[in-house]
Amino acid sequence: MHRKIALALALTGLALGCGHRPEERRPVPREHRAEFGDWHRLGERWVDGAHDRDVIWVGAREGSYRRIMIVVEHSALEMYDVTVHFADGSSFSPATRHVFAANTRSHVIDLPGYRRAIHSVEFRYGNLPGGGRAEAELWAE
Repeated sequence: MHRKIALALALTGLALGCGHRPEERRPVPREHRAEFGDWHRLGERWVDGAHDRDVIWVGAREGSYRRIMIVVEHSALEMYDVTVHFADGSSFSPATRHVFAANTRSHVIDLPGYRRAIHSVEFRYGNLPGGGRAEAELWAE
């Protein structure tokens, strides 16, 4: 009896799908295409000063990339470190200590190798100058 219930629950779960959905890979909005070209937004995190670390999970199924860029919107943000974790288990940490003004972006960061599948990107923040909520976006090409 317990096996039938477990099997029914498992089949129901497979039929309905997982409730957790990875972040949507969105192309650049039409109004920014001239500025961002073939860049894709892989994810974003809202920074409110309560946490000093965030991770954007990407996954190899999103494709492989050769460059990344960080866009900060709505408020200023002090960023200490960025660590890119690749699908093969290696990682890359470019020198990125920077204070972003509201609605600015980083320089383009070239990833090592030709094209790499990104597993996740970890951000470490400092205090928010001005105390507002900033949105840190991860873009890749």
